[in-house]
Amino acid sequence: MLKQFIEEFINYLAVERGLAQNTLLAYRRDLVKYIQYLSAQAIESPNQVKREQVTSYMYDRKQQGLSANSIARNLAAIKMFHRFLIRERLAKEDPTTLVDTPKLWKRVPDVLSTAEIEAIIKASSGRRWQEVRDQAILELMYASGMRVSELVNLKVENVNLDVGYVRCIGKGSKERIIPIGKKAKVCIKKYCDSIRGRLVKNDVTGVLFLSRLGKRISRQSVWKLIKHYAQKARIPKTIKPHTLRHSFATHLLEHGADLRSVQEMLGHSDISTTQIYTHVDKERLRAIHKEFHPRG
Repeated sequence: MLKQFIEEFINYLAVERGLAQNTLLAYRRDLVKYIQYLSAQAIESPNQVKREQVTSYMYDRKQQGLSANSIARNLAAIKMFHRFLIRERLAKEDPTTLVDTPKLWKRVPDVLSTAEIEAIIKASSGRRWQEVRDQAILELMYASGMRVSELVNLKVENVNLDVGYVRCIGKGSKERIIPIGKKAKVCIKKYCDSIRGRLVKNDVTGVLFLSRLGKRISRQSVWKLIKHYAQKARIPKTIKPHTLRHSFATHLLEHGADLRSVQEMLGHSDISTTQIYTHVDKERLRAIHKEFHPRG
């Protein structure tokens, strides 16, 4: 009985909350496992679920080696699910009200220095069509702080090179305007003028960055090219998804940008998410103090 409510809940999240497809898939996976756990204990009705079963399930997930972040996401999905059941009058009580979310250590994200960013972009310089396209991708990612998923879905019509901004559709279909610098504009224009038209096939698409087959470039391809040029530039750091985005935010704050502006450009709904980048700046200041202060 509980299982049949999952699709109704996912549909509610998609239609009324506007959550991204990846988030919906993660929530569905989490809830299927949760309900399988309850079914193994002969719990089939929402009104049978008690706080003890929820906490027991979370403990079970911890014993299986799930990280605090994954457990917190699991619990968020379960809490939203039970609130939905109450809202739809499919349950009388919410068993998650007194279940605490595990405390998370906010990890300071990995960032590249300005010199390392410059080296990666320089490594992509060249006359081949891949290099022209890839340099435009790298310049735009660093200039805007866009997520990879946002970049691969960016359309030509959403790029205004005359004014110097991109109109980005982010998580939950939220739109934001991000300014881009002159270097990114030059590289994008070069790509559009000399390369993109050659890549477009019969199936004409409005997407800006295309593969050699004329299709939208994939997220995996973008991260492969970033790692390729990082290796070519002899950057020893491990480049992970979001590294250019983290670097974009950190460098803005280091040079005096205010937190609210960075929040808006990143598309964070909660400023506490943006505040993690202030920790990066504190780490930098601590390192400078240690190196140059006589009693450091």
